[in-house]
Amino acid sequence: MDYNLLNVGFGSAIVAEEVIAILAPNSAPMRRLKDEAKEEQRLIDATHGRRTRSIIITKSNHIILSSIQSETLAQRFTSLREKEPAKAKIQA
Repeated sequence: MDYNLLNVGFGSAIVAEEVIAILAPNSAPMRRLKDEAKEEQRLIDATHGRRTRSIIITKSNHIILSSIQSETLAQRFTSLREKEPAKAKIQA
């Protein structure tokens, strides 16, 4: 089984099919979401000590913090989705 990996910065990658949302961390609800995930041990910090610039929510209800801008991650995610049908045609 092939997985598409989404690069979330500094050598970290996640399975793109597990992503539900890519959000900006600027608002109070996003800070609450991050704090609740930390308390419930569902928070994954992939910032490597840098400033959090995006929050990724996964199907497993984990919250992943990234230091890459949410717009950049969204572009990477979209490019993976565009390549996916071509890969299916090659394997078929």
